[in-house]
Formats: sequence, structure tokens, C-alpha cells
Amino acid sequence: MKQLDLFPITTKIENDELTIAGHNLKKLADEFSTPLYVYDKATLDSSVADYKSALASYYPQPASVTYAGKAYLCLAIAQWTQSHGLTLDCTGEGEIHIALNANVKRENILVHGVNKSDADLESALQHAGTIVVDNFTELKRIKETLRFAQSDINLWLRLLPGVTVSTHHIHTQTGHHESKFGMTREEILEAANFCKENKLPLKGLHFHQGSNFRDPEPLIPAIEMALDISKEIGFENEWHFCPGGGWGVAYHEDELPHPSIKSYVKGVCEAVIEGCEKRNLSLPHLHLEPGRSLVARAGVAIYRVGAIKKRENKTWVLVDGGMADNPRYAMYGARYSCLAVTNPSQERSEVISVAGPYCESGDVIFEDLGMSKLKIGDLIAVPMSGAYHLSMSSNYNGARKPAVLMLENGNAKLIQKREMLDDLIRRDLKL
Repeated sequence: MKQLDLFPITTKIENDELTIAGHNLKKLADEFSTPLYVYDKATLDSSVADYKSALASYYPQPASVTYAGKAYLCLAIAQWTQSHGLTLDCTGEGEIHIALNANVKRENILVHGVNKSDADLESALQHAGTIVVDNFTELKRIKETLRFAQSDINLWLRLLPGVTVSTHHIHTQTGHHESKFGMTREEILEAANFCKENKLPLKGLHFHQGSNFRDPEPLIPAIEMALDISKEIGFENEWHFCPGGGWGVAYHEDELPHPSIKSYVKGVCEAVIEGCEKRNLSLPHLHLEPGRSLVARAGVAIYRVGAIKKRENKTWVLVDGGMADNPRYAMYGARYSCLAVTNPSQERSEVISVAGPYCESGDVIFEDLGMSKLKIGDLIAVPMSGAYHLSMSSNYNGARKPAVLMLENGNAKLIQKREMLDDLIRRDLKL
């Protein structure tokens, strides 16, 4: 695939410089400094439209799209999810707090978490529409809390299907037998019986098999298992079913193109419809969690070159960001691409590796990529930076988290300020 296909859909090369939504990236970097993250609203909107269109084509009952807050969440992104009527997946009271301050409706807040604290559960019961219950201990705690609180909550149980999807790293697989997530079939049935005995509002079933996978085929046996369990539980009208998400995207031009959202949705919908018909189950309200395929392509990270080092056959280009704002190379060995912001069409005459300023050998953004010749002070743009960068960022080595812009034609809006030096000590107390 072409490098530009990794960038937001509004990206162009104009007067030998990269632009997104009509905004010159060099001018933005000069005004807001680097590292700088930009999100293209048109790409975000287009991704949602693709999912909604596919669901409308292939599923005859109500269906919803869930935005994964863990991919990247701030007030503006939370508000954007509501402009499209998305459910917002929150992990714990911190993300719930962001959702509340963005005026997300209760019915649109869904709470995940493998080991929810008392504060997480109290916040979820007070503010959320749905809690996905990860384990039996959590279910008992919810039951005790509900004795003393009024809450219009729906409960789903999280199934561990024991079926693995193919991803680029084992740490992005969540559905295999040894995973920390969810409950086995036997545990699910025990939990469902507990809900029935205690009149708890059990309304659905959920599972998740992995993140950034491309082949929907392994979802089928997991869907079959989940529908068998749903039949045993006795779900009837107005029940909910979520076969997870995590649909993949391309991060490098050497990969196959971005996998088809339409084929993924079609495969899931057909499996659910056929499975329900076979078991004489009413069709559930279907929920999909697209994960990074909603937001990754919309985001671009912009860095400035500070030094260049030659090491035998290796050329290191050192920039002003790295694992503090994007730890995915260090955690998963993720591959990335990039383009120079100025003269991006120049011949790729060098092979470079790009690393950041931090005191870790793993502080690398990518290795051995063909690039045009760079010099000190040049800017590079790294595409596919919208998911699991800023949400996993840190203050390692005193790094300050970057500014974030939302780009539309005619409008570049600052949606997160750059952290300042005083932010690094705001929580500290002297001895």
C-alpha cells in the first residue's frame, strides 16, 4: 500500500509540504511546538459512518457501536462520541469521570475492568448504564452494593471463550484459555444462576478475543459458544450481545491494506443471525467494539529532528518524542512508517531508524525505514498514531505530554494542552 494511505483521509501534499484538512503541518508544529498530535475529524467521522452503514445493511435489529476509551480519551473525544450516539467504554472511575464531564448520557456509558475497585463499582453503579462483569467475586460485590443503592444498571457477563485470534503480539490476545480476562463457560452459568437467584439485572453476554486482528473467522466458534450459553441462560427479548471488537488496521506500507470493515461486520452479523435462528433465540441488541479501527488512522504524531548519528550500517535519527508518548514499539515491537513534513515526495535515498530522547534502548519509534534525506530541525509525521499512544503515555525522564489538536477545514482546535514544568510536581509534597 502507499504511505499516504496510512495517513488521515484529508492528507495531501501541497507545495511540497504535508497538509491535513487543509492545515499545513509545518505551520502547526511551529505554532504549537513538538511533539504534537493532530486528529482529523473527517477520518473519525468516516470510520463511524462505515460501521453504522455496514450494521444497517447486515443486521435487522438494533445495533450499536462502542468507542474504546482506552484507545484515547479526553473531553473533546468523549463529546465527539456522543455527536454520533456511540456507547463509551470506560475502564474505571477515571474514565467515567471524563465521560461525566463531557456530558455523556448514563445509558451510553459502559464499564469494563478486570479487577474493579470499590470506587470503580460505586461510580459505575451511580453513573453508568451497563457494567460488564469480569468475575464472580465482582458479581457478589455488586449484589452487596445494590442492596444499599438504587441503580438503573444492566449487567453483562464477560465470557472467556478459549479461542485465540491472530495478532502481532501475544499481549494483544485476550480470549485464550490462560487469559486473565472473563469467566469460563462453567463460571458464566454459575454467575447467571446467581443473578437469577438474587434478582440481579442480567441483560447480556460479552467476550473479546484480541486487538488488531484481520481475520474474523476465529470469531465464529466463539460466537457459537456464546450463543449456546445464552440459550442455556434463557435470554429472551431485549437482551444484549457483544462479540468484542479489535478489528485491525495497517501500520506500515509493507502490510496489506486496511482490512475491510464491511467484511468484518458482515461476518459477525451473519454468524449471530444464523446462530440465533438455529437455537430459536431472539436476535439480541448487537454491540461492536471497533477499537483502534475507529481512531488510529485519524491521529498523526509530529516530531522534530534534533540529532543524527551514523553507527556502522545504522543511521539513527533522534527526535523529540518517543516511548513517553508512544510506548508501542517498546511494549509490542510495533512497526511504523513516516513521511518528512517538507518535501515528502523526495526519493528515499537513505535507510534510517528513528528514536527518542529517553534513557532506554527501547525508546524507538521505528527501525530501518527507507526515507528521504533528513537534516537537523526537519519535521517528520508518523501516521496511525491515534490509538494507544497518548492513552499509554508517561512522564518518564520528566517528559511532558504533548499538545493535541482536532483538525477540520478552517479550524484547528486545541483539545489538550501541552503539559508544563509545574504539572510534573503538581501532586508532589516536600519532606
